[in-house]
Amino acid sequence: MSGRLGGSGKREHRNPVPTVDIIIEYQGGIVLIERRNPPPGWALPGGFVDRGESAEDAVIREAREETGLTVVDLRQFHVYSDPARDPRLHTITTVFVASGRGELSAADDAASARVSDAAELPEEMAFDHREIIMDYVSGRWDRP
Repeated sequence: MSGRLGGSGKREHRNPVPTVDIIIEYQGGIVLIERRNPPPGWALPGGFVDRGESAEDAVIREAREETGLTVVDLRQFHVYSDPARDPRLHTITTVFVASGRGELSAADDAASARVSDAAELPEEMAFDHREIIMDYVSGRWDRP
């Protein structure tokens, strides 16, 4: 059993936190947001799954909040769980792929938003999002 003893002498479980990220295909590229909060850098839209919320509902909400886009044809891509993927805490992210509809506009946790070609990603990428995008464009997880 993992965990540590809390002040009451009971084991305190410190489980990974569920998050979602989304690769939004839009106007011939992939939508990236520049993070308003630490850690800095460009990232895929995404965030924490709220209590009582499905991963699918969370990623649709986060995409809308951060990019102003509605997503269609939502499909699950892959799960990333490296304990070091987020410098703040251990997160496990479920990554989705969808097409974006509407007008791109940064809001909420996004300082700005842009469409990027996977071959020309910004130098400063947050988390493991460069790896996720490279896995996506290489088709690494599309194979049976």
